[in-house]
Amino acid sequence: MSIRPKLAEAVNNQIQLEFQSAYLYLSMSAWFTQNNLPGCAHWMHLQWQEETQHALKLFKFLHDRGGNVVLQALAAPNEQYSTALDVFKSVQAHEELITSAINDLYEVAIQEKDLPLQVVLQWFINEQVEEESQVGEIVDQFTMIGSDGPSVYLLDRQLASRTATSGSSTN
Repeated sequence: MSIRPKLAEAVNNQIQLEFQSAYLYLSMSAWFTQNNLPGCAHWMHLQWQEETQHALKLFKFLHDRGGNVVLQALAAPNEQYSTALDVFKSVQAHEELITSAINDLYEVAIQEKDLPLQVVLQWFINEQVEEESQVGEIVDQFTMIGSDGPSVYLLDRQLASRTATSGSSTN
């Protein structure tokens, strides 16, 4: 069963959002590197990889359903941050935006009675719960420690221990 044009367009829009997320996180990784927070830079670099994998998961799904992938332009990410907390608050707001977009896409899949898309999006919905929880915890930790240098250093070291997750594969 091929995907309806309305749904193909909506999936293409979500692919753009996922690649935009990846681009944003790569920019944030650069900001952290420039500000001597290598653990945060590492965390963001892995986030870049994960978001790229999310986009590719939808890319493959659209092709498998007979749809055409139409890549869209990416906007230049914001690079104006003053603290690590600022960066992670931006991540938190961005992940909430992505959750909303995925939920909206799921609603369209329900309206169009596209069960395969609903199944794929269920994975994304679960992933967003995890993403928002993880980022919320980091925001809480940076809020708690404020600008205390030794505490920021220790949290940065903790974030350096993040490993790539196998659950975000493109299969």
